[in-house]
Amino acid sequence: MSYFGENLKRIREERKLSQQELALRARLGTKTIEKYESDLQIPDTQTILKLSTVLDIPASELMEREMKGHHTPAGIDAEMEQLIKELGPKRTKLILRKAKEFSEEDFLRVMQMLYELKYETQES
Repeated sequence: MSYFGENLKRIREERKLSQQELALRARLGTKTIEKYESDLQIPDTQTILKLSTVLDIPASELMEREMKGHHTPAGIDAEMEQLIKELGPKRTKLILRKAKEFSEEDFLRVMQMLYELKYETQES
């Protein structure tokens, strides 16, 4: 089963693009985008790469199953799933990649800074 059409539509909508806008930017026909999103047609590799460039997303993410319960890794609880959904996979990956580079001391300092930003801004 292909998840391409489902992913293409979801990502296009996240980017707030219409099918017509995506078709224009990718130099494809609107009917072609409609066929891809409804899984009536699967694009060739070059077209997948073109769409991934236009949408600013790795081509592999267009092809893989989405996180929505399709293949939740073991150990991820419901709160974590919700946070990933709210932030989006791209932002979540970016945050986690940076966080793993921090020492425990760095991490605590960053958390303190975030706390101060949030609550000092609200007091003002």
